[in-house]
This record gives sequence, C-alpha cells and structure tokens, in this order.
Amino acid sequence: MRTEDEVLDRIERARRRRPRVRETRITAAHGAGGKATQTLVEAVFVDAFRNALLEPLGDSADLVLGGTRMAMTTDSFVVSPLFFPGGDIGDLAVNGTVNDLAVAGAVPAYLSCGFVLEEGFEVADLRRIVASMRAAADAAGVSLVTGDTKVVGKGSGDGCYINTTGVGLLPPDRALGIHTARPGDAVLVSGPVGEHGVTVMLARGELDIEADLVSDTAPLGELCARLLATGGVRAMRDATRGGVATVLNEVARAADVAVVVDEDAVPVRDEVRGACELLGIDPLYVACEGRFVAVVDGARAEEALAALRGHPQGSDAAVIGRVGGDPAGTVLLNTAFGGTRIADLLVGDPLPRIC
Repeated sequence: MRTEDEVLDRIERARRRRPRVRETRITAAHGAGGKATQTLVEAVFVDAFRNALLEPLGDSADLVLGGTRMAMTTDSFVVSPLFFPGGDIGDLAVNGTVNDLAVAGAVPAYLSCGFVLEEGFEVADLRRIVASMRAAADAAGVSLVTGDTKVVGKGSGDGCYINTTGVGLLPPDRALGIHTARPGDAVLVSGPVGEHGVTVMLARGELDIEADLVSDTAPLGELCARLLATGGVRAMRDATRGGVATVLNEVARAADVAVVVDEDAVPVRDEVRGACELLGIDPLYVACEGRFVAVVDGARAEEALAALRGHPQGSDAAVIGRVGGDPAGTVLLNTAFGGTRIADLLVGDPLPRIC
C-alpha cells in the first residue's frame, strides 16, 4: 500500500507533465470541467492562442479599452432537458454569463446571444426560452444588445443550444485572483451545493428517484457586491461544471497552497445528499448555477460570512475550510468519519449535459 507522501508525490509528478490529449476523438469527459477538460483547453486552445490575457484562464478576461477597464466572458449552454424545475436553458444562459462577470468583481452590463436551433423545434418553446432570458436579464440589470441565429438540420442538434458573451465594468483598483490565496485565508461557499446538477439529472426521468428540488440558477451580482464591500476578498469563483471541488483545486494549484475543507461544514440539502448517495456521487463535484466559492483574509472571515448571510441568496452561506501551506497544490477533505482524503479533480463529470 502506498503511503500518503508517495501518493502526493505521484500526483505532483503527473501535474508537472506538459498537458497532452491522448484521445484521438473528443469524448463527453472533455466537456465536463474536470481533468479531461483542463487538458483539452491547455493542450489545444491555450497552446494555439497563447497570450497574456488568455493564460490566466479565469472566469473572464480583464481588458482595457480606451482607458476603460472591463471584464469579458463567453459561455455555451447545451443543457438537457431544456426545461427543468426552477429554470430553463434561457435563464441559465443569462445567469451563467453574468455570474462569471460578477465573481471577477465586475458589474455586468451587456450580453450578446447566439442561438443554434434544430429544424422542427417548436416556436412556442423558443418564445418561452426567450421570455425567460429577458426576465433573467432584467433581474441581473443587463441588456442583450446583439446576437445571431443559425438553424441546423433535423437530427443534427438537440432542439436549442445557446452561446452568450457578457461584458462588465471593472473598478480600476480591483485585483481579484485565485493565485492570491495565501495560508491563513478562509474559504467560504455562498449556499448549499449541488442543487442544479441533481435537479437537472432527476428532471430527465431516467431514474426512479423523486425529490422536492429546484435548480439554484440565479444572478449573483448583488451578493458578490455585498461581499466585496467588506474588504479582504482574495478571489471568487462560481461553482459550475465540476462543482466546488473543482474550484478548490484551481485555487490550490494557482496559488501553490493547500486547501483544507471540513466535510461537515459544507452546506448540502438533505434531498441533494440523498440523491447523490443513491447515484454514488459526491455533492462537492456537482454543478451549481447560483453559488460561488470565495477566498477571504482569515481575519475578515466572520465579517464576510455575516455579509453573505445578510442577503437572501446567502442565508445558508458557510465557512467550509482554510488555506494552508502544505501539501501545496492539493485539496484535503477532513471527512465526517474523522479521516482525511484528497479531493482531486475528476477526469469527467458524473452528471453530463447539466449546463
């Protein structure tokens, strides 16, 4: 049996290798947000388009145009089913995009939207999606200002795919980034995790599981602004593909620190926990669409937590762990049974097509 030090050394040696896509064809795992996605992005896209604005690989790019600092992000949505309890592909597209801007510290302002529609798609469903997008944009305080529509042949799509690009304004003195995390910092999550992914999975009707769950899809701009006003925020990331565990691994690697999480401190609704147990998956890896992870100065943790809990969206926020120095680049989970395990990146996603 390998010792813990041997396991950590093996993981570190694997991480130091240059990313390489070994598969000859794209698989579902390449779009799941885990190791396969990271390898594809770094070995193909970053390698081809390498530049100083792209390489931080944050939720958005930090740009300066005509003396104005702004954030820009883009995302594509291929969720199945298109309609699910608590939302649909329309509000998911808006919220997912404005949230990438908000966690970067920007004030979301404008969106573009591209629709890829399959021949035969019901116009009534399209109107329903568009109405949902408009409502979500109004709630987030953004305007959709340009777009595009393409139609593919019947059988060549899945009804409706949406791509959205967002632009927001960044204060000139705001400097957030997961690479700034340091030992002694606190790690917070803004609310219960895993609700979106489990809701979408159950909505497919493929499993004989019933749960009173709705997606957590929501705009995070107000909640992020409330947290930023406290000071001491190092970084924020919305926990979408790959869930909270993937965000924590990104923090650990970018800052070369250890992130130590207490399993009992992570807020998970009983319905989500029960469904995850039946499915054999860990809620920490399940996508959210209205939650974020924040790293804050440890001395400001209680103030940050109070700020989050003072807003309806953050009423169940929690401090889930801390940043340490060793073993660097690793996420450690103190389990409910009193042991410790490594929470590494998954290769793929146990719940595909959820965003």
